[in-house]
Amino acid sequence: MDIWSLLGFAGCACAVGLPAIGSSIGCSIAGAASHGVMAKVEEGHGKFIGISAAPSSQTIYGVVLMFVLLGKVKAEAGLALFGIGLFCGLGIMVSAIFQGKVAATGILASSKKPEIFGKCFAAVGIVESFALFAMVFGLIMAGNI
Repeated sequence: MDIWSLLGFAGCACAVGLPAIGSSIGCSIAGAASHGVMAKVEEGHGKFIGISAAPSSQTIYGVVLMFVLLGKVKAEAGLALFGIGLFCGLGIMVSAIFQGKVAATGILASSKKPEIFGKCFAAVGIVESFALFAMVFGLIMAGNI
């Protein structure tokens, strides 16, 4: 196997590995806030658990991108695939981390005022949209290889 194909496979690994790292960080941030709030409030625990799991979806976007990139691995496309996997993976990873932070603040805020939970969840969705943009742009770029 040549160096260019290896770079292509490394791009595939970045496309899924980096988002998985971000998802685990984001879920841990939001999960920690969820646990703290659940110890203080008597109800609404399910919604706190649900919102704390939101950053896990970024790993799914990474897996989708990885499968598309994997189908394109060949000697002449290795560097391009590495770039797509690395930078789209980084974008998705950062989105997951910051989504965890936004989810944590939403959990804390809605524990004080339960009626704002939906608005807090909207902010979590907005942060996730950037991961979707990174995945879609990566798919478009890979489609042109």
